[in-house]
This record gives sequence, structure tokens and C-alpha cells, in this order.
Amino acid sequence: MRIIRYLEGAEVTLAAVTDDNTVHPLPFRDLMEVVREAKHRQMSTVSYIQTLISGKQGIHKEIGELNLLVPIVAPEVWASGVTYEKSRKARNYETVEKAAGQETCYDRVYNAERPELFLKSTAARTIGPNDPVYLRSDSNWQIPEPELGLVLTQEGEIVGYTIGNDMSCRDIEGENPLYLPQAKIWKHSCAIGPAIRLAETVEAPYNLQLTCRIYRNGQLVVEESANTRQLKRTYDELVSFLIRDNEAFDGTVLLTGTCIVPPNQFTLQEGDRIEIEIPEIGVLSNPVQSLIRQTIIHQ
Repeated sequence: MRIIRYLEGAEVTLAAVTDDNTVHPLPFRDLMEVVREAKHRQMSTVSYIQTLISGKQGIHKEIGELNLLVPIVAPEVWASGVTYEKSRKARNYETVEKAAGQETCYDRVYNAERPELFLKSTAARTIGPNDPVYLRSDSNWQIPEPELGLVLTQEGEIVGYTIGNDMSCRDIEGENPLYLPQAKIWKHSCAIGPAIRLAETVEAPYNLQLTCRIYRNGQLVVEESANTRQLKRTYDELVSFLIRDNEAFDGTVLLTGTCIVPPNQFTLQEGDRIEIEIPEIGVLSNPVQSLIRQTIIHQ
């Protein structure tokens, strides 16, 4: 079972999507309200939703016909770094330290007990499916980073899985790791969606296939796949460090790192389209636009 949010006229609707792709509107504003009410009733979230939609036909539209919104208004989106071997290799390729044959900070964090975690985005900065991701104006080497996202309660319970696009500037981070916030955080640099797969309905969370496709002028120019079984750390491990001596909020999303990195000579261009697919969740699709052009348009 998946959870989506969509716009019907001027009204935002929360809905459950069953395995036969039937869309059932729910009488709540967001997923975390459903989770809290299910706990109050001492029921699982899925069981409670099933009582709400039992005997109802759903709407006469398929999910592809809906104006989808970000599936949860996450107060914060955090991200994990260097959790896959390919990510470590990509970071090392960027850094000037590696050219001198030194062990890098990425080598060290990959093998360390403590993972790399950083604040990626806030609700105001996070976009959903079909909205444009922006290119940072002072970077010449930008890529998407496809990731599995964990949807958390304030206690750190994983209630769902979503898809995340952690847009990144490889040249800025490679110049100096202390530039990480600038390499990761700018307007429309984080997309999540198109849905949240409830955790109870995922039998093998460490066997989820991710595929990233990038289209340019209508032609497929990048297609790569990976699997969450390649992840070096467990989800619970990452969550435990996130909530350690830290205040988390209901609906926080934690991105778990990427194992898909486009070829080193590749950089995104305005007009590209990024698709990230996890079959159990859906396809997160976003066009690429120039932040400079958007600024001029809105002045």
C-alpha cells in the first residue's frame, strides 16, 4: 500500500493507493496523522487504513492522471553520505587529496563507526514529482543522486519508504569537503516522491532495485541501476545516529545514500529530465531548469 498527496482543484487530498492501483481518498491531512490515529487505536497503519477504505470503490482516476504533490511535507530531510562503495569511489575521484595519493576523509568515513549525516533540505526547499529541480549557478558539474528515503516518526520509527533525489555539485564538494552545504543545499535541490510505500508492506527492504534515467532532447543519455543490498550500513544504524542527542520531528525523511553516479564526464543541463524508479514505490520524475533563468523570470 502506498500513500500519495494530490491536488484536486484547490484542495489537497491525502490518499491510499492499493495494490490494484485504486486511489482511495483519506479523511486526514497527512500520513503522520494517520500513523498517530492508528497507534491510538492500537492498530497497525495498514490495518487502520483498510478499515477506512473497506467497501469503498475509490475515485475514477488512475494515479498517473492526478496532479501529484510531494507525498509528505517533511519538516526536515537529512541525508547519508558514502554509504555505498561506488559513492566512496566517486567522492575520491572528485577530491584533490586523492591526486596526492593520500587516504581521504571519504575513505575514513566509509569504514568508521559513525556515518556521515547532514541536513539536506527543509519543507520549504523540498519539491515533489514533476516540479523542476534547479541547476546551481556557480557549479559546472552537477548530477542527481538517486536514493531510498526513510520516513520517520519523532522516535525514529521507520513508517515508510520513498524515493529521493539528492542533487549534488561534484566540483564544489571536490574542491573542499567543508563546502558540503553549498554543494548540497540550494533552491529546488531536493525532490522526494511520488509516493510513500508503507513499511509494513515491504517484505525485503534490503532488496529494492533503484534505476536512474536521464533524458536529453528526448533521448536516453544515462541509465544505471543499483540495489539496496549493496548498502554498507543498516537503516536502523543510520536512524540511530540521526536521533542521537538530536530532536527529530514526525515526518522527517532520511535519505540513505546513493549507489548510482553518472559517468564522470557527465553534468546535467537545462532541459534534461531525471527519472528515478523503485518499482515498489513508483517513478520520481523531475525536469531540470536553470536557477538563473527562473530568478530572471520571477523578477
